Amino acid sequence: MLKKIAVDQLRLGMHLHKLEGRWMDHPFWKTRFVLTSAEDLAQLRASPVRECWIDTAQGLDVATPVDDSAPPAAPTPALHVTALAAPPLVTRAPPMTDTGPRSMKDELRQAAAICDRGREAVVAMFGEARMGRAIDAESCLPLVDEISGSVLRNPGALVSLARLKTQDDYSYMHSVAVCALMVALGRQMGLSDDECRVIGLAGLVHDIGKALMPLEVLNKPARLTDAEFAVMRSHPVRGHELLLEGQGATAEMLDVVLHHHERPDGKGYPHQLSGERLSRVARMGAICDVYDAITSNRHYKSGWDPAESIAQMASWKGQFDETLFAAFVQSLGIFPTGSLVRLQSGKLAVVVEQNAGKLVAPVVKTFYSTKSQMRITPERIDLARPGCADRIVGRQPQDAASFPGLDELWADPEALRRRGR
Repeated sequence: MLKKIAVDQLRLGMHLHKLEGRWMDHPFWKTRFVLTSAEDLAQLRASPVRECWIDTAQGLDVATPVDDSAPPAAPTPALHVTALAAPPLVTRAPPMTDTGPRSMKDELRQAAAICDRGREAVVAMFGEARMGRAIDAESCLPLVDEISGSVLRNPGALVSLARLKTQDDYSYMHSVAVCALMVALGRQMGLSDDECRVIGLAGLVHDIGKALMPLEVLNKPARLTDAEFAVMRSHPVRGHELLLEGQGATAEMLDVVLHHHERPDGKGYPHQLSGERLSRVARMGAICDVYDAITSNRHYKSGWDPAESIAQMASWKGQFDETLFAAFVQSLGIFPTGSLVRLQSGKLAVVVEQNAGKLVAPVVKTFYSTKSQMRITPERIDLARPGCADRIVGRQPQDAASFPGLDELWADPEALRRRGR
């Protein structure tokens, strides 16, 4: 049961469900967790936040009955609380101190669970928007916290797994993927935890305007006509308006939602911004949005190989901020996880993990010999290992018919199962 109480009535053991007030005013980036720390309680009581919501089904109730003489709170806040929630969103998101290294296998499994919750959260968010309800952006913070923690522990896991989408869930998982890519890029640029969460949240909601697009256009299993594309080009403006009507939207969120299709050369939309008129965070959003779009399977095309996508984006002069794009490549690698590459030995391999600071020498798994034209027993090779005689000599075009099951070479089977692969 949700109950609105004064912050002074909080006590340890209560399940905090929502804080009333701006999310920048309170000391937490998450608002759904059981209060177990006396220090957290003291910080909250010292903050400008004066009221909050607790969930008595998941924690303690007030020590004494709440004054029932006042009229009951209107149901709207409770609606906002659940608008973006992804049931069953974890009771308490992993704290940012949970950043110890994990194996790729372990992090992929954790990332798969986060992807599941992320999809549910975005589905709920789109559903609320379609029903005309205001969007409560801060309700996504626990999810962004989880995504940020995963990216910090192992940047390649969630970013690579979120790229694997079915055609039916593209619109939802694209938002989760862009959130993860924004956080990874922010980490590479040296942004703080707080700044990474802000831009991650902006990435998560960047396409909220698509919730207001006609479904027959949004889900059309073919390329759009010029008239349909004109309708779709309205989604940044519609999303911006939607966030303004809700609560908790930051300036960064509003900027990315409105301007993630702008270009530094002024050829983007909706306002043809260029030069210094286009903010850094909007330029970051544009890079992350395009990368995930071109690497994902769509109704009308198959996704490009990750390494091929990086190479193509690098060739599109004027579309991306060059400095930010260089940082983006550093965050993913020249040959991102899942890329199909050709080795000097004549073997084909899939990139399974990155080596920090060694962009052209990741960990790969060989599976095919171009000399014998046959599959070989997969072998994991760290190309950065001292004494390793092999190296990448080029990208290899992916052919699903010739090389089925490539994802199984780099991703944990359990993680793939959860992603519907």
